[in-house]
Amino acid sequence: MTENQRGIGVVQIVWILAGLLVAAAAVFHVVSHYRESRVEFDTPYQAILLANGSVYFGQLQGYGTPHPILTDVYYIVSQNNPETKQTNNILVKRGKELHAPDRMYLTPNQIIFVEPVGTNSKVAELIAQAKQQK
Repeated sequence: MTENQRGIGVVQIVWILAGLLVAAAAVFHVVSHYRESRVEFDTPYQAILLANGSVYFGQLQGYGTPHPILTDVYYIVSQNNPETKQTNNILVKRGKELHAPDRMYLTPNQIIFVEPVGTNSKVAELIAQAKQQK
């Protein structure tokens, strides 16, 4: 009886097992990398710079995953006084827009960088003031 007549030979079984081991290792690598790439922050708010130049402040969840979400979102609007030529920066809470968003789903490749908002920073003070006025 030839090897072709006997069905699968020892060499083929070894190659099948080797292929299964490589596939299992690849899946393990992808899953472990996904878990390890998730970032946790030690401050309540983060500053997020997007590729379009927009900066938002909020509570970022899922950074390092395919679907980061920003909640409790604020941004800064600059207003120029035409008489004094002074610029005033005002912190605005998202949600006042016509569609009343309560979160932002971000595209990971559009995030340029993320920084923690210091608890004693001016932005943190303005957020605290906005929460008190609410």
